[in-house]
Amino acid sequence: MNTLYSHIKLLRPLNFFTGGLAMIIASAILGMLHEIDTVILVMTVVMCYTAAANALNDVVDFEIDKINRPMRPLPSGSVEKHTALFISILLFGTGTLFCLELSEPAKIIGIVIAMPLMVIYSKYLKGIPLLGNIAIAFILGLSFLFCGAAFNNMAPMWIPMVLAFGLTFVRELVKDIADMEGDVSVGLRTFPISAGIDKAIQLTVFLSACIGVGSFIPFINGTYGIWYGILLILGVEIPLGVVVVSLLNNPGFSSATQGARILKFSTLMGLIAIYAGTF
Repeated sequence: MNTLYSHIKLLRPLNFFTGGLAMIIASAILGMLHEIDTVILVMTVVMCYTAAANALNDVVDFEIDKINRPMRPLPSGSVEKHTALFISILLFGTGTLFCLELSEPAKIIGIVIAMPLMVIYSKYLKGIPLLGNIAIAFILGLSFLFCGAAFNNMAPMWIPMVLAFGLTFVRELVKDIADMEGDVSVGLRTFPISAGIDKAIQLTVFLSACIGVGSFIPFINGTYGIWYGILLILGVEIPLGVVVVSLLNNPGFSSATQGARILKFSTLMGLIAIYAGTF
């Protein structure tokens, strides 16, 4: 039972279930929840790719996680590296098979763009200052265009994509601050390492301000209604403010770790705000 739990934990179930839920909300924004077969296919592809990328990332980050996250399945010895790699390949393959059932634009986004970029990020881009952060933020944002492409209606997904990109970019930057010790030990050159923690916090504050102001534009110009504004404040603006204030008052690893956890659900809350704002 412990072995099974460790293998499930390797996939980070909260992450891939959140990805599936995000696709349900995205489908609802498109008004396509009645297309059950396509919704299930989109969810399955995103969840398989997310779980596969998580497993691959743990294989690549094995030495780093010995320091940053020693209780994860691989560094703790609960799961072997070759097993995790096999699971990753199996899930990427499964996600691809399901993706082949979708529209041509969705196939291009999923198989030609997103999946290779996940592999390239884990292997090569993770430790490059800002480029790695941009890559992972783009991958997450791309999932919403993928959902739109599956229903041949990408236009309503541009705002969710931009919001997801911005919030993920900030979260990845904050995570880099939290992971500095382990990243330094294996020679990675993330932005906090190359530019210093003070500049990383300054960039986090700047990006948070941009997201805070920019995310209100769809409310101000009437694209989304009052519930968008209310839920945006509660689920996005306030969490961003808490993270910024925490980092400014206590610029260290503990604040960054807590901030990354807070921001984890802001993208989902932003999607809920968009859906509510369509009424």
